[in-house]
Amino acid sequence: MLGENLMEHIPNFDVVILSSGHWFAKQSVYLINNEIVGGQLWWPDKSRHMKINNIEAFGISMETILTAFGTHPNYTGLTIVRSFSPDHYEGGAWNTGGSCTGKTKPLAAGEVVENGFTNIMHEKQVSGFNRAVKKITNKSKMSLMDITRVFEYRHDGHPGPYRNTDPNKLTKRGPDGKPPPQDCLHWCMPGPNRYLE
Repeated sequence: MLGENLMEHIPNFDVVILSSGHWFAKQSVYLINNEIVGGQLWWPDKSRHMKINNIEAFGISMETILTAFGTHPNYTGLTIVRSFSPDHYEGGAWNTGGSCTGKTKPLAAGEVVENGFTNIMHEKQVSGFNRAVKKITNKSKMSLMDITRVFEYRHDGHPGPYRNTDPNKLTKRGPDGKPPPQDCLHWCMPGPNRYLE
């Protein structure tokens, strides 16, 4: 968790890796200059429109933190931004029965299913990164580690039903056809990482 005093410690780091995005789909409120300008799954005043939604907030947050790093007078390190991680829920979302069970090899060219949310979050992140790079005034460097597109092919790299160590866990669809609880967002090892060498 980033604390209020993060920036005073930044000069002590040679490398900072930022990985974010999916938390912007969780319930949250967005403030700019102490004014509530938007929220996700929360908005107290239905009589007026939000100024910023979760997607815009993500792009703003990327540009803001990266600009802070790139303009800090004593930071000379490397900031690496790991791009938005695609999920592979099929037949529903994480909380509506979505599944990635039974995936044992990467997708082939032409098999990737477009995900609108992944695409727009990736675009906002890259745009925020590019705007921040143009504002660098110190001796720091920034690099984008863009894993989004290549990991879209790796539906086999998620924990799936093997997300916990319970020896009695369900790993197959039940008699009603419903899949066991799934994690088709996070990544397990060796999974996709072994193919990036």
